[in-house]
Amino acid sequence: MLNDFLESVTQDDITNGKIVLIDKPIEWTSFDVVKYIRKSLQTRLKVKKIKVGHAGTLDPLATGLLIICIGKETKNISKYQDLSKKYTGIIKLGETTPSYDRETEINGTYNYNHVDENKVLKISKTFIGRQKQFPPIYSALKKDGKRMYKYAREKIEIEIEPREIEIYDFEILNFSAPYIEFVIKCSKGTYIRSIANDYGLKLNSGSHLYELKRINIGDFSICDALRFK
Repeated sequence: MLNDFLESVTQDDITNGKIVLIDKPIEWTSFDVVKYIRKSLQTRLKVKKIKVGHAGTLDPLATGLLIICIGKETKNISKYQDLSKKYTGIIKLGETTPSYDRETEINGTYNYNHVDENKVLKISKTFIGRQKQFPPIYSALKKDGKRMYKYAREKIEIEIEPREIEIYDFEILNFSAPYIEFVIKCSKGTYIRSIANDYGLKLNSGSHLYELKRINIGDFSICDALRFK
């Protein structure tokens, strides 16, 4: 459990640097986890300042592996961010949302009766390789110094620049309409929400990300992650 780990952290650990793997719960932001750990350590060790950071954001509705860097190890955050990521998740056909996941209300419904397993499998293969991806406007990326999700909430249209990503593997685990269960391995900076949205477009339907869990970051595994409870 996470609290047991926090009880074991010493001042020397902070001086030398330490990482902890966390299984982020749903509805927590990545920064919520950082704040919880920082405050816990400040209280227990009776210090005013402790550097704590995460190496790769997970959306609030996503769960799974989060690498937390403590003390001197925060200098290596970019090293962990550069590692490949692996996720399991579910795409739901027939509905779109502005955020490309369940965080916002459904803004469109579509027929998906024409979609069969062969089409689902065929489309998944078209995502493999290097490509330009348009991130969701509901994201923490900045445009002219302002978070893009703020433009979205203010209903201000902006031009979104595509970013280069790479999909190493995209496997369909199960298709039971309207749900597509998958596992995907990708480069840093990949928005699985955008893949979910693009999937529906390629199937001549609509879709959004229904569920997502990060299970690997490089060689780090969710199997070794600590939980809050």
